[in-house]
Amino acid sequence: MKKKQKYNVAVVGVGAVGVEMLRVLSQHKFPIGKLKVLARSARKIKVDGKTYQVDKISADGFNDMDFALFAGTEGSKGAAVTYAQEAVKRGAIVIDNGADFRLKKNVPLIVPEVNGKDAKKHKGIIANPNCSTIQMVAAIAPIFRKAGIKRIIVSTYQAVSGAGRGALQRLWSESEYMLKKNDLVGAYKNPVQNMKNVEGDPMASQIVFNAIPQIGGFGADDYTSEEWKMVHETHKIFNTKKIKVSATCVRVPVLNSHSETVYLETEKTITPAQVKKILSKAKGIVVIDDTKKAKYPMPAQSSGSDAVFVGRIRKDPFVKNGLWLWVVSDNLRKGAAANAVQIAEYLIGKFR
Repeated sequence: MKKKQKYNVAVVGVGAVGVEMLRVLSQHKFPIGKLKVLARSARKIKVDGKTYQVDKISADGFNDMDFALFAGTEGSKGAAVTYAQEAVKRGAIVIDNGADFRLKKNVPLIVPEVNGKDAKKHKGIIANPNCSTIQMVAAIAPIFRKAGIKRIIVSTYQAVSGAGRGALQRLWSESEYMLKKNDLVGAYKNPVQNMKNVEGDPMASQIVFNAIPQIGGFGADDYTSEEWKMVHETHKIFNTKKIKVSATCVRVPVLNSHSETVYLETEKTITPAQVKKILSKAKGIVVIDDTKKAKYPMPAQSSGSDAVFVGRIRKDPFVKNGLWLWVVSDNLRKGAAANAVQIAEYLIGKFR
């Protein structure tokens, strides 16, 4: 795209991700000329003390925009499906956080640190990968480039913020309920059986004191849609289907930031010490790995950061080229909003 001093940006959606996009644009000092905030209804919102005017979304709302960042409402009635092409027609580059375009043939699926160059191949629309995929591929890409990867087995422990505001409210409400109930023995039963479901709650089961081994609907081979996303998106980002990927995705009672155990079988032998050295030099990666001092990444410390944190780097004592990683990242930041903004930064030459 033609380089400018400032760029007109539209942010579509003001849910958890949309709000975070506004926050990231401000914190990154993105060179904005005109900013539009679009949603289903007009209103004013405040983010970090700053008031934003939200306009009702329409095709003409994308006139004169250089970038349109869609927060990611998916499905046939989603904003991206309805308005992305309208934005492109008006000259905007769409960066979509939803799943609607991720696996489309002519839509690049981008994590700037991993395959940023592919963003320049866009036909008007660029897709953000799923949050759990982003942090995993960011962490393993330097290993892939150095030693190759034959197999990935990943288990995710995903925060409720990934399911939206309704899920956050549910966890909070269930926690309050348990505190008021003050019944430790009851915690072994169903502590929230008498609670009313929070409006818009995406989870069918209680989340407090629980873990739900299902994110998305079940599909082929009894893997969920979230698990298949990690398979297909990883193949697309690395431009190979030779890597064997298997995932189990679990929702856990954490407010924000996803955690993952990632098992790799590499093509070439690489030691944990070499992995630590490579990752310590990689852009966007922070290595916290000092088992003698019990130092490793945790979601409570990673929330609010754009980095991907890696620790517990160790070899499999029974498999020659087997490696374990523990990967943690803020799913609303690097897993969504920050990655989208970084794609735009890459295209304008600001991503360093």
